[in-house]
Amino acid sequence: MNEGLLIIIPLISGFVLDMVLGDPLWLPHPIRLFGNSIFLFEQKLNRNTYIKLKGILTSVVLISITWGFFFLLIQLSKKIEVIYYLLSSVFVFYGLANRSLIQEAIRVNLALKREGIAAARKKLAFIVGRDTSQLNEQQIRIAILETLAENLSDGVIAPLFFYALGGVPLMMAYKMANTLDSMIGYKNQQYKNFGWFAARLDDILNFIPARLTALLMILVTFIRGLVFIFKYGRKHSSPNAGYPEAALAGILNCRFGGANIYHGKVVEKPYIGHSNRLITTKDIRRAAQINFLSCLLFLSLLIVFYLKYQ
Repeated sequence: MNEGLLIIIPLISGFVLDMVLGDPLWLPHPIRLFGNSIFLFEQKLNRNTYIKLKGILTSVVLISITWGFFFLLIQLSKKIEVIYYLLSSVFVFYGLANRSLIQEAIRVNLALKREGIAAARKKLAFIVGRDTSQLNEQQIRIAILETLAENLSDGVIAPLFFYALGGVPLMMAYKMANTLDSMIGYKNQQYKNFGWFAARLDDILNFIPARLTALLMILVTFIRGLVFIFKYGRKHSSPNAGYPEAALAGILNCRFGGANIYHGKVVEKPYIGHSNRLITTKDIRRAAQINFLSCLLFLSLLIVFYLKYQ
């Protein structure tokens, strides 16, 4: 088997599948299995003593099992070339979430226009962690843009980054780590100890992808925004989320951040950007276009690299 094609063909096939299918509810998805596994571990172990240690073991065990399972599966599939390409393509597809990310963002904005603010708040609650029940139109659209920027990094560019480094096994191990963070990586009373390691690990894993995402966003828009990224990227409470958000705020000349309610508590997020202008449907569409083009650019760069050096 050609080593370059082993990476490139599943990469292209998985990307195309994601663009065509997205994440339909009728299709079984390994991330749901990841979530169920995390839930079972949390229910059994997040109690009594040594909670932080149990949280570390939960992350290490689940990520290791994920990597090991997919490593063995992919190695065995290489005995029959067509099976290898089929399985690898399907799991690259499962590892990406750009179509569904863009689709959900557009649905929230359409609900805001056609069904009213109550419907938009309800749909937005499915894709953000903040309390959406009191958000106004401006806050809803800001939340959409922040989600598009942040999830472009950890839902698209980061999985591609780890796929490029270690194929499907490392890509799926990253997805498990990211799912752990999204489920238990909170600073509230229930998870601050049990999810401590999951949150820190996710920060480390996304350090390069978040900054790479911001750079890709600037490249596809031909806007000189590096100074803007350096100025605002560090202001976010997350060590990573601020960079793609700063890039998008610079491109659109708008402002993110401000007060939001998370798990019943008011959180004052630092402002990213300086122009507190009204966010419009045009901005949502442009952000969706930037997401797609950034993904396409990174995909193209990976293909060129593997064609040239493998």
